[in-house]
Amino acid sequence: MSLDFSIVPSFLDMLFEGAMWTFFLTVLSIIFSLIFGTFFAIMQLSRYRLFKFFTRFFVWIFMGTPLLLQVYLIYFGLVQIGLNLNAFTAGVIALSLHFSVYNSDIIRSGIFAVDKGHFEASRSLGLSHSQTMRKVVVPQALHMVMPALGNMMIALLKESSLISIIGVMELTLSAQRAISETFHPFEFYVTAAAIYYIFNLMLEWAIKNVEARSAKYR
Repeated sequence: MSLDFSIVPSFLDMLFEGAMWTFFLTVLSIIFSLIFGTFFAIMQLSRYRLFKFFTRFFVWIFMGTPLLLQVYLIYFGLVQIGLNLNAFTAGVIALSLHFSVYNSDIIRSGIFAVDKGHFEASRSLGLSHSQTMRKVVVPQALHMVMPALGNMMIALLKESSLISIIGVMELTLSAQRAISETFHPFEFYVTAAAIYYIFNLMLEWAIKNVEARSAKYR
């Protein structure tokens, strides 16, 4: 069968809808993975051993199991304990938790890299431990590890295609639906790859802008 890219425009609406679901899935997962990642990083440095133990155990579990299994567990497994999540919500939770544990290690390394003098100065000014972490240490740590976090965000964007296995009509599944109607896999997979690459460029641009802005207020 010869290549025929002229059939792609007829399915642009379907691909655009899939791209939008990919966009929302990625953005929400990035936000929650950064929030949870920061929380897990702080908990692993907690003075309370119980918090530290459970956080490290949670991180160990999610680092030691594949994302695909975690998606299945959250979407199909939680139903058995009464949590019936829709596919999109389950996908956001799975991506957020999976990447938050890696973000936590990155952020924790950034916290260790912050000059201890800043921590001591903050405490001498009357700030509590939590206030010092929230207002002084963590913002500096996030700035220092932004390139590494940016790489994780890009990885999350690409891994979002796995959520198609539970029926979320994101970009990859949209391309597959178009292929099932036309039997032209190359054309639609190339088109989907081009859209992913555009998203990737947009994400890189956003990360660089955040880095530049945060550098001004460091």
